[in-house]
Amino acid sequence: MNEMPTLTVYGLTQCDTVKRARQWLQSQGQDYRFVDFKKTAPHASQIAAWADAVGWEALLNRRGTTWRKLDAATQAAARDAASAVAVLAQHPSAIKRPVVETGGVLLVGFDEAAWRAALSPLVR
Repeated sequence: MNEMPTLTVYGLTQCDTVKRARQWLQSQGQDYRFVDFKKTAPHASQIAAWADAVGWEALLNRRGTTWRKLDAATQAAARDAASAVAVLAQHPSAIKRPVVETGGVLLVGFDEAAWRAALSPLVR
């Protein structure tokens, strides 16, 4: 019996982009595990691994409400990978959503075409 890689979606339940991504996965018949940042915040080591995989700039959601509400000093503190990871560990809602992990693939944000290409072995 071949076991499918576990697909884990990280984000916020109320985020519209996360909602669209989860609906798309369901429409593809793809099972997944959902982790809400508000209930289970990612550890700094996990955020650092994500930043290593996709770059800290891609992980930091500068357009989101959380980022815009941070004071200027906190925003300015995110100037390289290590400092951005520290800010994101303190403010996980500032992570671009969703983050998807599966079988060595890491996706940040929802782009249907990119997801279809990256997850093609998993989705129909």
